[in-house]
Amino acid sequence: MARTTIAAQLAKLRKDREILEKREKALMAKTNDKVLGKIVQMAKEAGITAADIAKAMGTVKPAKVKAVRVAKKGALAGKKVAPKYRNPANPEQTWTGRGVSPSWVQALKASGTLDSALIAVAATPQE
Repeated sequence: MARTTIAAQLAKLRKDREILEKREKALMAKTNDKVLGKIVQMAKEAGITAADIAKAMGTVKPAKVKAVRVAKKGALAGKKVAPKYRNPANPEQTWTGRGVSPSWVQALKASGTLDSALIAVAATPQE
């Protein structure tokens, strides 16, 4: 019994695929010819010229594609903000009042004493 190599099998499959693609093109051409014949017949009956059809096909607008909108960032996004709260137990820990609150802020909120952690802002004299 003769064994065929993988390369030979692949070559045969490629050849078969080419034959099938040619058959598909021939069938599509035959179908297209029938459809075009019907279109030409209908155009003649309606008195439409090839120029009218070309003009109509040129004015057909493609479907609009919705653009993906990117959410705008706020004016202060990414900018440093002065801290608003300072941890009474550890003065090195501060919080700006934005974003997720740290655990020490959550504890102060739960006890109702968050105002005690507010950092006093020195008032600047106005001229």
